[in-house]
Amino acid sequence: MQYDILIHDIGELLPMEADGPAKGEEMNQLQVLKDAAVAIQDGKVAWIGKTADARNLSAKKTIHAEGNLVTPGLVEAHTHLVFGGSREKELSLKQQGVDYLEILKQGGGILSTVRATRQASHDDLLSKARFHLDRMLMHGITTVEAKSGYGLDRETELKQLEVVKELKKQHPVDLVSTFLGAHAIPTEYKDDPEKFLQSMEEMFEEIKEENLAEFVDIFTEANVFSVEASRRYLEAAIAKGFQVKIHADEIETLGGTELAVGLGAISAEHLAVTSDEGIKKLGASDTIGVILPGTSFYLGKDSYARAREMIDAGAAIAISTDFNPGSSVTENLQLIMSIAALKLNMSPAEIWHAVTVNAAYAINRGEEAGSIAIGRKADIVIWDAPNHLYIPYHYGVNHVNTVLKNGEIRYRNEGIR
Repeated sequence: MQYDILIHDIGELLPMEADGPAKGEEMNQLQVLKDAAVAIQDGKVAWIGKTADARNLSAKKTIHAEGNLVTPGLVEAHTHLVFGGSREKELSLKQQGVDYLEILKQGGGILSTVRATRQASHDDLLSKARFHLDRMLMHGITTVEAKSGYGLDRETELKQLEVVKELKKQHPVDLVSTFLGAHAIPTEYKDDPEKFLQSMEEMFEEIKEENLAEFVDIFTEANVFSVEASRRYLEAAIAKGFQVKIHADEIETLGGTELAVGLGAISAEHLAVTSDEGIKKLGASDTIGVILPGTSFYLGKDSYARAREMIDAGAAIAISTDFNPGSSVTENLQLIMSIAALKLNMSPAEIWHAVTVNAAYAINRGEEAGSIAIGRKADIVIWDAPNHLYIPYHYGVNHVNTVLKNGEIRYRNEGIR
């Protein structure tokens, strides 16, 4: 048999193969295959073995990994991919110590992006989102969750979701769509947030019928949506057939993590100030904690989510960039891996689980993304790094050599010429 592609002379191969998300101590148990090779046929992984055994195989194209690291494509479990404008002017406010909720009260933050997104055309949003998605692909990301939430009205929320649906057709990266209409309270509803939530809830049926989103999310936070309002809203989403996520315990400890667990949410996200009880419940549940340390870093916070305690409690943890225009402006998940090591005290093995298999399960893609296994999509990254320890160690740069998506080379760093 002649394979389409054979990758050989792999120094370390991380297959990340699992039957479910890695929880607790399992996150620190990493299978590392030495001197490995992978064969690809029809866009899928067809053979995994030793480089010595691969010498007997035939392939249309061979790729010499030169003793470097090979892993699954990275999985982004939390992004705000589609938005208009930018907010670089807010950086100086942050430097002056103005917190996020105060910026929001001044008409900045989410509300600033809402205005820009409402004004942008579908094509403008599509072009901008494609630019950011290209950059994610260059950094080794092959599956991305994309939230709406910068419309806060029916027309613009649908416009964002339709952009994601169009990108699914145009772009090699796999996209997973989340409806986050309940991201903030728009100025026109500032005196009646319940009425605003009702207007977002009225969109559920249309979104479901048009297949515009798989998940419903809400920002459960002080001065935004209370735990009880969030509960009612998400229960309505579940009744319409959606799986749910929660922006939980990002700024103030309200009990969003406990709510996520109680509702059986697929994920609780942010978790920067989750309570002891929330950590305990998360560890005993199937809800995946999606931690976003880049947000704490960019906002200049002194404290970070207690990932170490969550893992020790038995939780499954994923990490993500939280790519967005205001509080985490980066498409580089490798940088977030370094922050997770330095600020969350996560081990390299835990970090690799958090950006592959666990992140995939956090967006309901655990059966097709986040691992290298026979029969799976050949979403593979070849790194300019000798081993899995090196990526979080050498921070702030792009270590990707080659990205294969569905068995096709979609990015290659050709070096300086």
